[in-house]
Amino acid sequence: MRVVVTGFDSRGGVEPLAALAVRLREQGADVTVCLPPDKEFQRRLAGMGVAMAPFGQEVRPAATRQGPPDLPRRAAEVIANQHEVLLKAADGADAVVASGVMPACAGARTVAEKLGLRYVYATFQQLTLPSPYHPPIAYVGRPFPAGADIPAMWDWDRDSINLLFGAAVNNDRARLGLPEVDDVRDYVITDRPLLAANPVLSPWREAELQVVQTGAWLLPDERPLPADLARFLDGGEPPVYVGFGSMPMHQATDLGEVVVEAVRRHGRRMVLSRGWADLESAGDDCFVTGEANHQALFRRSAAVVHHGGAGTTVTAAWAGTPQVVVPQGADQPHWASRVAELGIGAAHDGPAPTVESLAEALGTALASKKRAAAVAATIPTDGAATAAKIVLG
Repeated sequence: MRVVVTGFDSRGGVEPLAALAVRLREQGADVTVCLPPDKEFQRRLAGMGVAMAPFGQEVRPAATRQGPPDLPRRAAEVIANQHEVLLKAADGADAVVASGVMPACAGARTVAEKLGLRYVYATFQQLTLPSPYHPPIAYVGRPFPAGADIPAMWDWDRDSINLLFGAAVNNDRARLGLPEVDDVRDYVITDRPLLAANPVLSPWREAELQVVQTGAWLLPDERPLPADLARFLDGGEPPVYVGFGSMPMHQATDLGEVVVEAVRRHGRRMVLSRGWADLESAGDDCFVTGEANHQALFRRSAAVVHHGGAGTTVTAAWAGTPQVVVPQGADQPHWASRVAELGIGAAHDGPAPTVESLAEALGTALASKKRAAAVAATIPTDGAATAAKIVLG
């Protein structure tokens, strides 16, 4: 069986797709992953022996560009860039699995429909799935109407998606001789989407939509830590890890100084990840690193301070390491609230920490070590294998 896995996302959305590809391959499938051509994506998949078909432009330049995005134009670009590559990669395949931004998933389903292939939609957080129990994420430039309740917010979400992405999706379909779709969101999500989120961290509550919660798509990461980082870890007590992944952090230009001082107030060393914000610092008590094995690094950290991406949150929880989540937007406030509710760390109030606010949140997190370890023991790690069986079934 041949499966094409496609996504348009930051690094946090690429890691689970690689995990799914590995589990699909273990179950006998021939797998190709279609992604933007960011070098870090290509290195990661190559290191796992997963075939990658790159399309379009890199994600990082667009994600770190300042100013409000032109979402309709960007949607048209993403769909057009994906179109020919995905048509070629999926020719002769049996199924297409899509995740990431809504227009890219719509383009993937269009290709699957044209080729007569099975289509599976997957999301790594539940806020894109209509439910009476939580609101959706508002799109830039489309704030919810004042006083709207949750059902009205989901209606607004549907209308926003059609307004922002409908033309791009239907222009793509016209190129392939397919009829227009009236509701892009329902077309993308289908009536049986996969929720690749950990049920301990983010349990789905039964609703009208028939969601299949597989659990997070994780793989054990056996890569060694860089030698200089390993020496730093060996040289003292476990440090505090600070990293904001793919977040540009435009609103906090002195963030490196803030986090270093906040950590020092607790007498802790720290590992600072540059990330897409290009954070820097100095001092014998601070090690600045690029990409590294988070599983290994988090297990050797006293706490993890991060932005609240789905992947980072579950990796820290799996390691049993307390967390401080400084949410910047999208689904990150959801993960911050879940960390606080579970008692495995702290949710920072707002996206721009001060030394005082971050030091206080870090103190709360450091005190939750036993609870974090207890919750770690309850986290299942077979989500990618479960999803692979569903895709191949």
